[in-house]
Amino acid sequence: MKKTLVFLIILTAYTGITTAQNWTIVGDKIRTSWAEHLDPAKCHQEYPRPQMVRDMWKNLNGLWDYAITADSETPPVNYDGKILVPFAVESALSGVGKIVGPDNVLWYRTIITIPPEMKGKNILLHFGAVDWQSDIFIDGVKVGSHQGGYDPFYFDITSFVKARGSHKLELRVKDPVDEGPQPRGKQVSKPGGIWYTSVTGIWQTVWIEAVPSTYIRSIKQTPDIDKQVLNIDVAMENKEPGDIIRISAWDGDRMISQTSSQIGEGIALDVNNPRLWSPDDPFLYDLKVSIVRNNKVIDEIKGYFAMRKISLRPDSKGVLRIMLNNRFVF
Repeated sequence: MKKTLVFLIILTAYTGITTAQNWTIVGDKIRTSWAEHLDPAKCHQEYPRPQMVRDMWKNLNGLWDYAITADSETPPVNYDGKILVPFAVESALSGVGKIVGPDNVLWYRTIITIPPEMKGKNILLHFGAVDWQSDIFIDGVKVGSHQGGYDPFYFDITSFVKARGSHKLELRVKDPVDEGPQPRGKQVSKPGGIWYTSVTGIWQTVWIEAVPSTYIRSIKQTPDIDKQVLNIDVAMENKEPGDIIRISAWDGDRMISQTSSQIGEGIALDVNNPRLWSPDDPFLYDLKVSIVRNNKVIDEIKGYFAMRKISLRPDSKGVLRIMLNNRFVF
């Protein structure tokens, strides 16, 4: 038994070393002093969505397989090599440093395993951003598609990963660069002067999280310092009659306010004598939002908010100026 354990430890360590050796920084595009310290096995391990933090999640960043092929709907049989997710394929940190171009597509492939503690939960697959058109497949079955290079998106993959064990995750990405209708900033196929190279594929964290069948999908917060309240809209999936939304605001370990509602829109949370956010005092309150059913918390997220107000008002000379918290900034 001891010999087996020692062998597994050595094998795990060797696998980690081998994986690291499959990646190296390519070229010198936008390199910083931190690039040399990047560990491909621990890439962007922080929680990727601080406004809706859940405890049960898994980071999928790391070395994936990649291939650049002619435009096709069929995944390649053989892949070109390894790419470090979540760095764009053109970047130095991706370990690839190649241009895809509008006539080709970029394929990704990796193996995902659902942790045992997520059993019985709904599994959401999140992408922080993928530029631009992306199609997602699990075990060869298409899960969904998304267009947009800057916005996060997710798919409920519960029905695709019911079977135990590992699952093959593949992405097909097409980026028309400056030949398409999408917002692209200064990205062009042939950069020069102030124009930049294209940014194709995954460029933000990929991750999965486990949620119950009824869960919080999104929240919207609007502070009102004049009325000393935080207005909150909570969107939920599969809400049942009698479910209650409970919201509380915190200053460190001290709860300063709490309210409950059966309606997800227009919830007002009192924030009396608020500590206003400003550049001199960028204070943030902590926020907890829960779904309660029969006095039991079904789902809970953690976030933060600031009490501040940005407005426009004429000054003494009639010039329209920006105000912060009802005071002229400059």
